[in-house]
Amino acid sequence: MATHHHFAVQFPKVLVLRKPSGFAMFGEQFFTSNKFQYLKAYESALPLHEFLTLHAHSVKAIFSSAGAPVTAEILRLLPEVRLVVATSAGLNHIDVVECRRRGVALANAGNVFSEDVADYALGLLIDVLRKLSAADRFVRQGLWPINAEFPLGSKLGGKRVGIVGLGSIGSEVAKRLEAFGCCVSYNSRNKKPSVTYPFYPDVCELAANSDVLIICCALTDQTHHLINKQVLLALGKKGVIINVGRGAIIDEKEMVGCLLRGEIGGAGLDVFENEPDVPKQLFALDNVVLSPHSAVFTPESFKDVCELAVANLEAFFSNKPLLTPFAADD
Repeated sequence: MATHHHFAVQFPKVLVLRKPSGFAMFGEQFFTSNKFQYLKAYESALPLHEFLTLHAHSVKAIFSSAGAPVTAEILRLLPEVRLVVATSAGLNHIDVVECRRRGVALANAGNVFSEDVADYALGLLIDVLRKLSAADRFVRQGLWPINAEFPLGSKLGGKRVGIVGLGSIGSEVAKRLEAFGCCVSYNSRNKKPSVTYPFYPDVCELAANSDVLIICCALTDQTHHLINKQVLLALGKKGVIINVGRGAIIDEKEMVGCLLRGEIGGAGLDVFENEPDVPKQLFALDNVVLSPHSAVFTPESFKDVCELAVANLEAFFSNKPLLTPFAADD
């Protein structure tokens, strides 16, 4: 009599450290695959290092959502990992140097968030210049009947806007600024031969020739506190700074001091140095608009980025090129 042995197919394991927002919003069933299976650390009662040690040789890739760092220690505990897929454009929560050293490939969100972040940057800028949030508070607090003279805002058209980091997001910001009639210039590590905007190799010189600075670059060792007191003073008393990059690109303590002393004109900030802690001195300033790191957050982009992550994982496990391999570009 013939004996039939049925062996379960062993799919490669993809470690998920923290539940991605797309999973929570749309349901995990939209992001499953017949090429791999998820190993969910966030569902385990074990301490993380024990969980990783237990699965050390079965994890081949990591699905990294923001807020779940991929450190050298995690990579050391998972010697079989050959790919880290991130759901963000920036990878400052991932030890990129250690990944490179171990031959671990990296994929990011590519351009999925670029349009949403650019829209948000312009929204913050318009809010600061035209005082929309301050006007909303003025009306809600019942101040209009008492004092009809709400302070005038400032026109966006014709403003000289310097973009720090003319990568995917910065380019989308520039496109929108042109439509508003702004004069765009930029700083980046290298001059972009494909664009005609004036290029300033020195960010301080860019600030001195701008009414507004918009921070769109990635956070690296080179860009940490790139926007220091000297740059802020060069921007000047009427200058506005918008940050949709990462908080630590600006020396936050110096920026707060400049705002309190009236040495710059205003700020629109979606990111901060020590999130979710925000300097409380900013709360009382009507020329500052604050946002909880939400420039990338739309339901459409969440869905798109999770689908892209799955596509990158499937490509990897099918020995095909990654759709959005990480390239350190600004």
